[in-house]
Amino acid sequence: MLSLNLLPSSNVTFLKASSRFPINDSLLNQNLVNRRRQSRTNLLCPSLLLNKISDFSQIHGNPCRIPCSRFDFSKLSGHPFGISSKPTSQIVKSASGIPQEESPDGEIEVAKDNSKNLQLAIIFGLWYIQNIVFNVYNKKVLNVFSFPWLLASFQLLCGSIWMLILWAIRPNTCPKISKSFIVALLGPALFHTIGHISACVSFSKVAVSFTHVIKSAEPVFSVVFSSFLGDTYPLTVWLSILPIVFGCSLAAITEVSFNFGGLWGAMISNVGFVLRNIYSKRSLQNFKEVNGLNLYGWISIISFFYLFPVACFVEGSQWVAGYHKALEAVGNSSKFYLWVILSGVFYHLYNQSSYQALDDISPLTFSVGNTMKRVVVIIATVLVFRNPVRPLNALGSAIAIFGTFLYSQATAKKPKKEA
Repeated sequence: MLSLNLLPSSNVTFLKASSRFPINDSLLNQNLVNRRRQSRTNLLCPSLLLNKISDFSQIHGNPCRIPCSRFDFSKLSGHPFGISSKPTSQIVKSASGIPQEESPDGEIEVAKDNSKNLQLAIIFGLWYIQNIVFNVYNKKVLNVFSFPWLLASFQLLCGSIWMLILWAIRPNTCPKISKSFIVALLGPALFHTIGHISACVSFSKVAVSFTHVIKSAEPVFSVVFSSFLGDTYPLTVWLSILPIVFGCSLAAITEVSFNFGGLWGAMISNVGFVLRNIYSKRSLQNFKEVNGLNLYGWISIISFFYLFPVACFVEGSQWVAGYHKALEAVGNSSKFYLWVILSGVFYHLYNQSSYQALDDISPLTFSVGNTMKRVVVIIATVLVFRNPVRPLNALGSAIAIFGTFLYSQATAKKPKKEA
């Protein structure tokens, strides 16, 4: 027995015909016969049945509250009876008219995201490890061979040779060089040279951890110099640099290995790198096709030619005597050479990793990562060199680094300057 509720107030019932006693259509009401035939068609074709329901809902004010737009059987192509191998949730989404991505494309997108996240994690890990190795061996060399000008020049030379080899092996990665490009690089390279040599001088006079605490005050100089050049900052940015100033001051007055030369070296390094960043934005706007790695490679080459002649003038007369003293202190010439080479190679590698990370992530993420890098380097160097740390010194360092984190958060919300 089949029962079809076509109208709210009437039910029509048909008896199943028997092969022995067929129903004579002529004896039945013709309207009822037509309704029966229509019901069979509706059962075989759900879309026709749905149209009936839709027409009925329009006539009677949609008492069943069934929105007709939610049912689109045309989306179930290939399954005329609405039977699909997809999960129920997907069938409902298809019937609701919500566009979906095909599962293979979705899997590819997820795989790409996972691959990119893994790549960034590897870059960040290498960046931190390479930075630790550089700081450790750079300090080991400076402890026995206190000539930061020569060592800084050698580190820039290592980076220059590395990039020249890379460009020779992969010529397509070498950027096109023009006179205007070299001229635009002269300013950033000069400030990079000042920042690098000043940091090396600081490393030679005080503990590595103290230099990094002072270098965490770089945002203070960035805000001050940018403000002089016309940039405006909200109050939150200015407030964020207060803990940096306080933390650095507290760390400085409680530092066991405090030295004015080391303090001023770290401060001048901040000024140099801030001016490099500001000047780069203004002078290299027309060379955006050059990626960060190639840009840093050319800055290293030009910086070497800036620094080495000055290093010869400042320290050149003392290098030979200092070299013999260093060999006596280490006791093994090959070990000393290894330290020097590692400091030069890893100086370039950690800068290369940082530029690669900056190409793939937002400036905010990079700033937070750089803040955490200082924390990792400070802890690692304190453990390696066993530098004595006073409680107030540790507190000041923590406050200064936390201030750099607040600064990165505040500058992320900095409104763009209106033209």
